[in-house]
Amino acid sequence: MKGAEIRQSFLDFFREHGHAIVDSAPVVPFDDPTLLFTNAGMNQFKPFFLGQATPGTRRVADTQKCIRVSGKHNDLEEVGYDTYHHTFFEMLGNWSFGDYYKREAIRWGWELLTKVWGLPRERLYATVFGGDDKLPADEEAERLWREETDIDPSHILRFGRADNFWMMGDTGPCGPCSEIHLDLTADASGGDLINKGSPRAMELWNLVFIQYNAEPDGSLRELPAKHVDTGMGFERACAVLECTEGGKDFSRPVSNYDTAVFRPILEALERLSGKRYTPGLSEDPVSVAMRVCADHIRMTAFAVADGALPSNEGRGYVVRRLLRRAARYGRKLDLHEPFLYQLVQVLEQSMGHVFPELGREREKIEKIVRAEEISFNQTLDRGIALFEGEIERLAHRGGRTFPGEVAFKLYDTYGFPVDLTEVMAREAGFVVDMPGYLTLMEEQRERARSAQARVTVTAEAEQLDLPDTPFVGFDTLEVETEVLAVLGKDKDLELVLHQTPFYAEMGGQVGDTGWIFGDADRLRVSDTLKREGVVVHRCTLEGGPRPQESSAVKAAVDVDRRLHIERHHTATHLLHHALREVLGKGVRQQGSLVAPDRLRFDFTHYEAVEPDELRTIERIINERILEDQGVSWFEIPISKKPDSVIAFFGDKYGDKVRVVKIGGRGEGRLPEAVFDGYSMELCGGTHTRRTGELGPFHFASEGAIAAGVRRVEAVCGHAALESIRRDLDILDRAAQRLGIKPDRLEERLQALLENQKDLERQLEQARQSEAAAQAEKLLTQQSRVGEVPVLASHIGRHSPDFLRLVADAIRPSFQGVAVLAGTGGGKVALLALVDSALVKKGYHAGNLVKEVARMVGGGGGGRPDMAEAGGRDPSRLPEALARVPELVRAQGKG
Repeated sequence: MKGAEIRQSFLDFFREHGHAIVDSAPVVPFDDPTLLFTNAGMNQFKPFFLGQATPGTRRVADTQKCIRVSGKHNDLEEVGYDTYHHTFFEMLGNWSFGDYYKREAIRWGWELLTKVWGLPRERLYATVFGGDDKLPADEEAERLWREETDIDPSHILRFGRADNFWMMGDTGPCGPCSEIHLDLTADASGGDLINKGSPRAMELWNLVFIQYNAEPDGSLRELPAKHVDTGMGFERACAVLECTEGGKDFSRPVSNYDTAVFRPILEALERLSGKRYTPGLSEDPVSVAMRVCADHIRMTAFAVADGALPSNEGRGYVVRRLLRRAARYGRKLDLHEPFLYQLVQVLEQSMGHVFPELGREREKIEKIVRAEEISFNQTLDRGIALFEGEIERLAHRGGRTFPGEVAFKLYDTYGFPVDLTEVMAREAGFVVDMPGYLTLMEEQRERARSAQARVTVTAEAEQLDLPDTPFVGFDTLEVETEVLAVLGKDKDLELVLHQTPFYAEMGGQVGDTGWIFGDADRLRVSDTLKREGVVVHRCTLEGGPRPQESSAVKAAVDVDRRLHIERHHTATHLLHHALREVLGKGVRQQGSLVAPDRLRFDFTHYEAVEPDELRTIERIINERILEDQGVSWFEIPISKKPDSVIAFFGDKYGDKVRVVKIGGRGEGRLPEAVFDGYSMELCGGTHTRRTGELGPFHFASEGAIAAGVRRVEAVCGHAALESIRRDLDILDRAAQRLGIKPDRLEERLQALLENQKDLERQLEQARQSEAAAQAEKLLTQQSRVGEVPVLASHIGRHSPDFLRLVADAIRPSFQGVAVLAGTGGGKVALLALVDSALVKKGYHAGNLVKEVARMVGGGGGGRPDMAEAGGRDPSRLPEALARVPELVRAQGKG
């Protein structure tokens, strides 16, 4: 059996034993903020174990997509260097929710491995929990292994809590587990290697018996219902069955990469690079690089398909890190142009029948991966040059620690994830100074925090044991209430009220401002924030004494500002609907800002929005505004949400959710759910009652903020009128300066642009002529080092572009080695040129120009035939050029 057959046989086996086969959950958890990525098969069933939900069926099996790249489940450093760790893998599993328990789990596990898959029983070992000072040994599992299977009794081994007791976390469901291991040694002598971390004794399947709940005090309480949770790595199962010919031949190494799962990707990499992959346990750089690329494209493709896009934070940064690691390993395969995106089709062809999202999202994945590759390639070479320069400097000084400040610069300036720098340093025999790097990272974070316009809610407010603050601002903007807490010093205070009409910043909508009035005091509210359900009003005391707890106050929202915010929030919903109507249902909101003077909306889309598309979207929104349709809202249980209501990816929702509807019957708060709007979204923000209150809608800008993510900014109402007026004023002033009417601006601009092109053409011709004359002059100045013609000349105050023109003019008539230099602005530009015949003899332009650049306080490098560099000390240029013949002579001897 091979990959697809193995997966299917597992699912068929458990289907025959009464299990419902369920789809894999996405690798991006929709409803678990504690998880970066789905990292185990049990993640989607967590609510059943915690008693938060009731399963529809008590027996379930599946193959779950998993990603492990951080925390204790972090296999990143081993990926590619061994043959069984992955950032992405499938977890085959079967579950019992209060149905069968240890007996069936053990019996069926043994039956599948030995009878269906044919693995030799004499090579299989079962481990059980051996007990400790808190819990007895799992003698029940040990007995059942003897009773329910024909395993060699000496192959039943006891281990401690670290190996054979599973916990979901510090608290929560837990229990003993029984692992099935396979001896992969050639002579079946690997029993002593079990749980020793040896790849020759592989853990194949983990059977977890959930029977306790771990309490906060560390005690274990018996659960009323007992569950089974098992997990087997699909890639490992394939390696075992394929590499041993179904358990018959253990003479050769077992590698996950030597299976039908990875073979199509590795073959594609061979075609793209022209290099060969070595099967087995090979550690040659080409094979390691191919394994890394094969693993990382799988993780990236599935993450992007499920909605995790490359960015600089959270899940998105993990995706970006993996892509950049793979791109750098591509250089070891001499792949300097984007190539990873070409592997997506191969992956879809081999796995799309099981995971159809690869087919549905293939075009999106390819575009995002290619865009990331192009972006990183622009800085990769410069970053590598900085890295290599530092390594060379350290080698001369004898140090083995790569400076943290250089690692930080590689991250901050060139986008190198620090783990990529660690890999590169390790390959060169160095260790990164991580404390130094982390210190600089923390300093940068501190600067960013200090630069924010406002600070977070004070620690004091977070620590107070206060009830959640009721929000009454949907129905009224002024309320009589009571002060629960007063924080802060002098005139800068934070107030917590018994109830509030002030909307706290949330869901992209900024917080309300306004006033709080006491009997003798007046406070200006500058911001409203929320922390763990408590609304904090950030205030400035403008008059009177400091308010006291339990005092009566009147809270009044700034009505005009709230209305401007509501206009922009309702406009955001209209915008989202229009974007999906014009650009397609693939548009997903990625972030937003709703302010009194503008709105900002980030969304998934993989190319620039064309001007015609923007005009169409703007027209649709303004038509909806002119129709003056009703805006209404109502609450429903989250379980009753129909597909027509948009929920935002990654947001956490409670049992009850608020639906905001545009169009259809009613306006304002509705007593019951009516799903008849053309725009319906889950939303907790404030809105106008009708679309006609928005006034005109006008786009201010559109652009990319990350690969596959666009941002539009827009204004409506008074802000839109002001924006349109500013645009018209600019046109009027431009027309006046040109002495024409505004309707002739485009015509005049076209004429000016054509005139500019003519002037640029003339300038380029002059530069070409000057370069040709300079080249002709230089050819008369060449000397010889042995039989090799040599040129080393400072050609004046010229840019690198001009040096290239001179080099192009020299090349047809020069069969030697040239170093050209230009100066300007206190800097030196260098270019080295080597004839192709001399390249074959070992002469190298990149190495030559690097040596010359070092003498003028710089660095650089490049190809053997042509390379560029720079320096910061023009005063040393004559000395550096004088050494060129000596350097050429040294290359000739090498």
